[in-house]
Amino acid sequence: MNRLRQETSPYLLQHANNPVHWYAWKPEAFEKAKAENKPILVSIGYSTCHWCHVMERESFEDDKVAAFMNEHFVNIKVDREERPDVDQIYMEVCQVINGSGGWPLNCFLLPDRRAYFAGTYYPPRPMHNRPSWIQVLQYMKDAFHDRYEEAEKQAGRLMDSVAGSDTIFLKEDLLNVPSEGLFSTGGPKAIYENLAQSFDRKHGGFGSAPKFPGTMGLRFLLEYAYLSGDEAPLQHFHFSLSQMIRGGIYDQLGGGFARYATDRKWLVPHFEKMLYDNALLAGLLADAHRHTPNPLYETTLRETLGWVKREMTSPEGGFYAALDADSEGEEGRFYVWSYEEVQELLGDDAEVFCSFYDITPGGNWEGTNILHRPVSNDDFCTARGQDPQALQATLAAGRMKLFNAREQRVRPGLDDKILLGWNAMMTTAYAKAYAAIGEQDYLDTAVANIQFLLDKFRQPDGVSFFHTYKEGLAQYDAFLDDYALLIEALIEVYQINLDTALLRQAGDLCGYLMDHFLDSGHNLFYFTGQSQEDIPLRRRELYDSATPSGNSTMAHNLQKLGLLLGKPVFSQLAVDMLRGVKTSVEQYPNSFGRWANALLYQSYPYYEIALVGQQAAAKAIHLQQSFIPNAVVMASVTANEDWPLLAGRGTGGDTNIYVCQEYACKRPVDTVAAALELLNNNG
Repeated sequence: MNRLRQETSPYLLQHANNPVHWYAWKPEAFEKAKAENKPILVSIGYSTCHWCHVMERESFEDDKVAAFMNEHFVNIKVDREERPDVDQIYMEVCQVINGSGGWPLNCFLLPDRRAYFAGTYYPPRPMHNRPSWIQVLQYMKDAFHDRYEEAEKQAGRLMDSVAGSDTIFLKEDLLNVPSEGLFSTGGPKAIYENLAQSFDRKHGGFGSAPKFPGTMGLRFLLEYAYLSGDEAPLQHFHFSLSQMIRGGIYDQLGGGFARYATDRKWLVPHFEKMLYDNALLAGLLADAHRHTPNPLYETTLRETLGWVKREMTSPEGGFYAALDADSEGEEGRFYVWSYEEVQELLGDDAEVFCSFYDITPGGNWEGTNILHRPVSNDDFCTARGQDPQALQATLAAGRMKLFNAREQRVRPGLDDKILLGWNAMMTTAYAKAYAAIGEQDYLDTAVANIQFLLDKFRQPDGVSFFHTYKEGLAQYDAFLDDYALLIEALIEVYQINLDTALLRQAGDLCGYLMDHFLDSGHNLFYFTGQSQEDIPLRRRELYDSATPSGNSTMAHNLQKLGLLLGKPVFSQLAVDMLRGVKTSVEQYPNSFGRWANALLYQSYPYYEIALVGQQAAAKAIHLQQSFIPNAVVMASVTANEDWPLLAGRGTGGDTNIYVCQEYACKRPVDTVAAALELLNNNG
């Protein structure tokens, strides 16, 4: 075994038996490269990455290839989920060189960690216009030893390009525009119109294949429709969500969504299931159900969180990172079915089950069948003259039989590391699910997980946090995304349990980020803190990609906490952050989905809702069963001068509900119905 046996990352442990002398991204590797004047090969991937597995089998397990790598390079394996800071820098290098990137990501560095080349997958023999891996290794070795000056110049150019790329979408045209006139309702309208250009109106979602859920873009449609009163965005929102739920991207037997679909129709998933996708989608389902109660949304939400509880929750209460796409060396093997298998398992019920889920003798994917629902339940019943209740009973019984049979198969690999930011996203999803459905278990899970994160990830200084946790060991300094998503989760859990200690913690963490992560020259946060020294440069991440960026999430957090804590400095920083990106967000909303929502709330300001009286807590929970995205809520039995929203609020005997916006309050009311009427759908 190599040095990776000492690590906890499932991805690194997958490579612990390779003949390659792998190091982790730690000082001993860099010291060796300098001492022996060798180039560094950094190979980056993650445990559920299909092509990472392929390259391992083809090259990293080959003794001859490993011998060449060991002789001429210092070889480092990186789990991109464990070290996203490292991945970001070298992925940018790969994109500069090749115009695209992906995983596995293979980078060649000088001993000082500056990259002089980067690429993705390379086969064991030349094919498809790609050189073989051994050819790449030979060329990179020669470049370092025989053409070092050229390699060093290349490294300088590449790193300069990466260092400046994070400000390319920052514009200075609005820096001096007064904020009062900066955030009109025209901005969100432009965002919607630009998003609409990428609608797939036939199959839902955005763009063509491969098709990702686009959760942040969908959320913008939902919230923009609510705030603007424009019904048109809702049509594409509901259509897209229902198409995904009925598609193969959703696990029709076990719940939970795959990372993306390889086709436009949502039929064929890339079968890996990531915690973050399911957190974002569960939260969206909860809010969709609050906005438009729908049994399809509620059932899917319950099934997805059921999968999280059953398969993705550790005994300590943390959430695991991911399930692999592969089992027994084949992508999707765990999830697909032959027609004959289903016939044998279901007997007389097989005909209707196969018809509903499109299971055929020839298969709908590579000779096998992916369960999906080509038509809705109602349309299916109408076409066949079927009783809806009888159909549901037959389908439910059939799903249970197939699920039990599937449980006997070899399971996909589980990445059981626990990541701070992804866990915080799932905590937020549970909080939203409780608000939408009122299931006590969801509240208990959200509260338990937030406490788990505060206990297990906190560093000895009592202030800062770690990024990852497994088997009692927390390590690696937390990144901006971790802190931002934790702050968001603290706010969301406060909204359902009204524990002000969570708000204080959120405020303290915002202050910590402003002290240790803020680039005040650009009014943005760096991805890494001041004390981190093992990467060649600090970057400011702007894009909202598969997960929301730390900066866009912080803009939301600062907007809310500025009101809840009465801290104008937070509110002003949110405005300053949005100034620089506003033009780019309006032009390219598919790349800045959560930023788009933050801009929305500058154009349609938050309501501040305070409930004071004996029934304040119960009425606050009742109020939040309704979808009011532009509201922050505080509740207390009595007025409380420590909190601006609660200060000076007399009760007059009954529980009063105060609805305020931009320093003006409406006359207090004493029922939730009256408060909702005041809000009047943003009125």
